Amino acid sequence: MLHTSPNLGPGPDPAARVAPLRRAHERFVHTGDAVGVRTVVADSWRRCRDGGVDPGRTTAPVLDAAELRSHRERSPLVELLPLFRELLGRIATEARHLMAVGDAGARLLWVEGHPVLRRQAEHMNFVEGAAWDERAAGTNAPGTAIALNRPVQIAAAEHFCEVVQPWTCSAAPIRDPHTRDVLGFVDLTGGDQLGTPISLSLVRAIALAAEGELARLRAARPAGAPVYPAGSGEAGVAHLELLGRDAALLGVGIQQLRLSRRHSEILAVLAERPEGVTGEQLGVQLYGDEANPITLRAEMARLRRLLGDDLLVSRPYRLRIPVYADFLELAQLLEKGAVAEAFHRYRGPVLPTSEAPGVERLRRRVEQQLRAGLLAAADPGLLVRWARTPWGRDDLVIWELLAKAAPAGAVRSLAVREARRLTAEYRRPAPGSPSGS
Repeated sequence: MLHTSPNLGPGPDPAARVAPLRRAHERFVHTGDAVGVRTVVADSWRRCRDGGVDPGRTTAPVLDAAELRSHRERSPLVELLPLFRELLGRIATEARHLMAVGDAGARLLWVEGHPVLRRQAEHMNFVEGAAWDERAAGTNAPGTAIALNRPVQIAAAEHFCEVVQPWTCSAAPIRDPHTRDVLGFVDLTGGDQLGTPISLSLVRAIALAAEGELARLRAARPAGAPVYPAGSGEAGVAHLELLGRDAALLGVGIQQLRLSRRHSEILAVLAERPEGVTGEQLGVQLYGDEANPITLRAEMARLRRLLGDDLLVSRPYRLRIPVYADFLELAQLLEKGAVAEAFHRYRGPVLPTSEAPGVERLRRRVEQQLRAGLLAAADPGLLVRWARTPWGRDDLVIWELLAKAAPAGAVRSLAVREARRLTAEYRRPAPGSPSGS
């Protein structure tokens, strides 16, 4: 019976598993039958197949140098690098392995270890800045660990994409010690010899140590200290995450802050309008016709105490330092024609539960921009993933395009059925409306 363990478990020499796993992978690619592999692998293969991942894919989207630096700066794991290097980096270098640390989207931010292996890993795009979520790189330890929110080991031909199959990797997610949100992952990658339970136990222990160290570092900071204390010099760059979040995450340097709903809405407006807005304009964006200057001033005073005077200024209200907001980065990618990368970064609508007029408008604009890019690209893999999201499942135009663009098979059949269903629903008269001509 197939076991559901995150690791390969006890058994023969890991190298002896390679041929049976390769046969199982070939069978799945040709027939869709996931026989002879662990449940965790079979489930991931199905997700990859349903998401349109090509097993022959050889590259994953990679950030340029400026974008990588931006992602590293806002990662809460940056201050844990000394810990990772001490506990795993030395082992990786001495034993001819690789250590990787990445973000909550399974993107590699740091890859370190034996220089020969680093050069070899470039052939499968296992490099700093590369996206390794399942949608971008198929079944793999970092991407699958993030997808399942638990430690995972993936060996040899358990990898969905063939270019990764010479490798074995173990990864564990790292969670915020207070909120339990996933902050990123730590990974150990190498050859067949890593296909043992010990490798997974090692990265799991290091992830737990990282969470403990993060809790210690936060406890050492003064309670209630602003994100960037006033008068302490140049603030640098702020990073704002709003996509798919009910509360924004603001990062400045190595510090991160989860904002309240109202403060999230304020920063969404200010990030979109870097030149600043008047109090009256901001009030309309937040409250509509019910805007009250006194309420707004009180809210801005609370936000200024939280952020510090070096970040938030008035007359007009604006952020004093550059802000890299995720929805702005999405728009830049779409302008460059990088639709697939934009889609991979889209975690959902901007502050989806907000009813602030300015946020609702921003949410619609971002979603329309991405949808327009998907329609123009007409990539069946991207279209089907959009159509299976809560915000895309009833999109008739997307399903109709997918019915034309998808190759013959299950996806096209599904698209035809969904297009017919939605067409019938949209033509159905509303209750109480006249049905005749």
